[in-house]
Amino acid sequence: MRQIALDTETTGREVAKGHRIIEIGCVELLNRRPTDKHYRQYLQPDRESDPEALEVHGITDEFLQDKPRFAEVVKEFIAFIEGAELIIHNADFDVGFIDNELKLLKQGWKPLSEYCKITDSLALARERHPGQKNNLDALCKRYGVDNSNRQLHHGALLDAELLAEMYLAMTGGQVSLLAQDDKTESGVKNTIKRLSKERPTLTTIAPTEEELQAHAGRLVAIDKASGGKCLWRNLEQ
Repeated sequence: MRQIALDTETTGREVAKGHRIIEIGCVELLNRRPTDKHYRQYLQPDRESDPEALEVHGITDEFLQDKPRFAEVVKEFIAFIEGAELIIHNADFDVGFIDNELKLLKQGWKPLSEYCKITDSLALARERHPGQKNNLDALCKRYGVDNSNRQLHHGALLDAELLAEMYLAMTGGQVSLLAQDDKTESGVKNTIKRLSKERPTLTTIAPTEEELQAHAGRLVAIDKASGGKCLWRNLEQ
């Protein structure tokens, strides 16, 4: 199962007002495990960013002057995401901008949904936490994902990494098993540990007869203490 957490940064909030994408960030998950593959591209939008947008992402017009236009990277971008399930927070926003970029090329590119399945993590969060704040910062706090690097400015790749970690936690993934402790002066910071696809297959160790008997005895004790409510014992019987 290949999933990709995706985020964009733009010159403003509304496609209808001619705003464009200036950064795309993607992080790959294989079978709910982060890999070492990601995609990041800054783009020359041929227009200035609104002051409000610039305050959020901090990507200046001068920085973007020598960056490629979307037409120059579209094949590479589609090749990276094609066939995957895209995880996007507030998908209507990002998909609307990407579809607009594809349409502006006038090269016969189809809408993004024709290349990928799209899952809106914001809609999922609203189902699970109705009536609560469900923006990325609030969800990171709720699920214990360190977003301290996001406080100054947002970035598409950083947000995609946070989204991947938050999504795994929100949908029941044991994200703590994928994280490594990164000691800092301010304490312990959890970051995603990238796992190589070439890693060896994990060895399965079968229990000994003595261990099986000890396990069975433990279940009997739990069943007795709980008044016959030991679920594990009932399942094995």
